Amino acid sequence: MTKIIFTGPESSGKTYLSSFISQKYFLPLASEFAREYLTKINRPYNQNDLLFIAKKQLKKEQNNIILDTDLITIKIWSEYKYGICENWILEQILHQKNENRIYILCSPDFPWQPDPLREHPKNRDEIFKIYQSELESLGYKYYICEGKKKKREEEIKNVICSILNL
Repeated sequence: MTKIIFTGPESSGKTYLSSFISQKYFLPLASEFAREYLTKINRPYNQNDLLFIAKKQLKKEQNNIILDTDLITIKIWSEYKYGICENWILEQILHQKNENRIYILCSPDFPWQPDPLREHPKNRDEIFKIYQSELESLGYKYYICEGKKKKREEEIKNVICSILNL
């Protein structure tokens, strides 16, 4: 089964696009567990939370085709914020290389949308380059999604149709 992962920096359209594609083509969607978890805890998160989040995210990925983020996001976030990533997360990312995974890398080319869980309004271009470098170093096929909402929707529909032969 091919998994299509929407990834990229904060406020780049991942959640919108993954939901749009899931609904448009009736494909099962794994939402971002970090968002669910972080809205429920009554404290700032810490590095220890990231391993818990990663394990729950991995479990959510099972039997889903469309993913609103994955462990690569948690790796990048952990390294960007704390300078290190748990070995378990790194091992799982390497293990996933055996899967058929295709990434939609969402560009932060539209205005920042404030959200209590977002932390880096000024670093989105830098973080986008980190995502791109990570996907390239892992050897994954990826598509960059950019432009205004309607252009993104059309572009992603075409990509998804070609990937899944729809």
